Amino acid sequence: MTIREKYIVYTGLCLCLLMFWSCAKMGHPDGGWYDETPPRVMACMPEDMSTDVNAKKISIFFDEFIKLENATEKVVISPPQMEMPEIKAAGKRIIVELKDTLKPNTTYTIDFSDAISDNNEGNPLGNFTYSFSTGGEIDTLEVAGYVVEASNMEPIKGILVGLYDNLADSAFKTQPFLRVSRTDSKGHFSIKGLAEGQYRVFALQDADGDYTFKQKSEKLAFNHDIIIPTCKPDVRQDTIWRDSLHIDDIIQTGYTHFLPDNIVLRAFNELQTERYLGNKERNNPERFSLYFSYGDSILPEIEGLNFDAANAFLVEHTAQRDSLTYWLRDSALINQDTLHMALKYNVTDSLGQLILHHDTLKLLSKVPYERRMKELAKTREKWEKRQEKAKKKGQPFQTEMPVPFLEIRGKSKDMNPDDCFRFEVAYPLAYIDTTAIHLYEKADSIWQDIGYSLSPEGGYRNRNAGDVKRSYQITPNTIDGRWAEGYEYSIEIDSAAIADIYGHVNNKYKQGMKMKTDEEYTTITLYLTGTDKTCVVQLLDAQGKPVKEQTSQKDTIFFRYVKPGIYYLKAFEDDNNNGIWDTGDYDADRQPETVYYYPEKVECKAKWTVEKTWVLTTENSERQKPDAITKQKAEKEKKIKQRNIDRANKLGIEYIPKTEIR
Repeated sequence: MTIREKYIVYTGLCLCLLMFWSCAKMGHPDGGWYDETPPRVMACMPEDMSTDVNAKKISIFFDEFIKLENATEKVVISPPQMEMPEIKAAGKRIIVELKDTLKPNTTYTIDFSDAISDNNEGNPLGNFTYSFSTGGEIDTLEVAGYVVEASNMEPIKGILVGLYDNLADSAFKTQPFLRVSRTDSKGHFSIKGLAEGQYRVFALQDADGDYTFKQKSEKLAFNHDIIIPTCKPDVRQDTIWRDSLHIDDIIQTGYTHFLPDNIVLRAFNELQTERYLGNKERNNPERFSLYFSYGDSILPEIEGLNFDAANAFLVEHTAQRDSLTYWLRDSALINQDTLHMALKYNVTDSLGQLILHHDTLKLLSKVPYERRMKELAKTREKWEKRQEKAKKKGQPFQTEMPVPFLEIRGKSKDMNPDDCFRFEVAYPLAYIDTTAIHLYEKADSIWQDIGYSLSPEGGYRNRNAGDVKRSYQITPNTIDGRWAEGYEYSIEIDSAAIADIYGHVNNKYKQGMKMKTDEEYTTITLYLTGTDKTCVVQLLDAQGKPVKEQTSQKDTIFFRYVKPGIYYLKAFEDDNNNGIWDTGDYDADRQPETVYYYPEKVECKAKWTVEKTWVLTTENSERQKPDAITKQKAEKEKKIKQRNIDRANKLGIEYIPKTEIR
């Protein structure tokens, strides 16, 4: 082949490769416009809004390739389907195949929410619902609202919301929902395809897929309001945008307004009263723990099968008596790797009654005695080497290995004048010598010993009760139990003032603290109206955690010694005056105690006095909680990206987009 012929062949190959690359390249090489048109429904089989339908397979055709996102979560079929339907996207169509037998004279709705978008650019179709009827008429009414967590007013995502035309309370536990919907990330729901009539509405976190409330573990919401769906013609204002920053026009658009659209359901979990032994453990040789699903006023009876259980334990338990810790008194039992015992304790039977249950347990120490002895021998060997080395150098040395001190863990960091000084120890105490505990106050540069009160830590902070007290609090003997503003204090505990049941004593302990002056704080005065019930009002920090709490039947509440910062307010009606929020009970027809949030932040600065009037019932329930402390954030709404405007700006030309209303 000549050089000329080779050149011609080479040039031809290059041209072919260039053409192939140009055809295969994705994107917009010519600077063309992006596709910003959402997919359009071209046809449906059967047709949308058809009547007298008996086909269980539905096909929906689009003008372009589409994708279906999260169908199991976002697509809701009503009436609810007991057998899971098959929903899939295939090219330019969506196929839905129902598995349940079709009900006669019933409107079916398939709500796709925002699950449909085009395949290439992701342009969302928007909320799309397909409907058909097995009878001669289509039911078109709708109701809407919100579901929030009763305890903290958080929006609940993904919970079922259903209606019954059977208004009896028993329907919720014996029949599946008549119509159903599911909440979005804002807690919002819309139930479509309703006929005229009267309904009751419920929410259910359905654990077993039967669309009825049968398990106490299922989250639920209910009320006795009768829902009567209606509609009316209405007008809304729609904004037409020229681009992302400029409004082109505001037009009024007529639409059908379905009511009610402001239903609020407060969801809760019932108190789990079924009692059974859930777990047992012996992570430390000196104690073992039993964990029950629910507490009981009668503690278990323990019979030792390889030890004598008489007077063998000190029992520490939670206030609810559902978690029990048994501290072993005898060192021989501590050194015993396996405790074999027979238990008698109450459990719930199939009728919900407590009955005596017999059980046997083997509790193995997580760290065996032999391993502990080896570790102790290593520690002793290191200690002996240190003492021998000190002796050879003529330095002070010990002849007996000291027993580890009982550690005192004080909780006094950054105390306020209305706080208590708290300390705790790791093991049950044998005694406290109060004469060896001193509280000193510095006044006019002179330290003087002042009186104090010592008591086991109580109130809502005291998690444990029973025979064991390991947490204590100290307050000065003043009229109101407060520390003097601007004063310095020192808490000093002499060595061996405190001893635990295993013979450990404390080393000398000292903790200093200085109270701030009133000028470094904010005082909040809260005028509370809108209820005549006893309310527990909490001051929340920027993360939504309680930092102060007041219970009052009065309309004025004070929060003193508030540090500068951003705060929020929460309140609940304490119906039974027990100081804690109580959940609801469906069988007892009891709603959870009502919770409120002040809708604005409360800014506090030093030397400020903040006054707020809070009308509890002013705000809508679903909008009370400030966004800053709402954990369940609303998902970003799917919108067309409008990249053509940016492209036109870069090219310096005018782009006239298709009208977008948002």
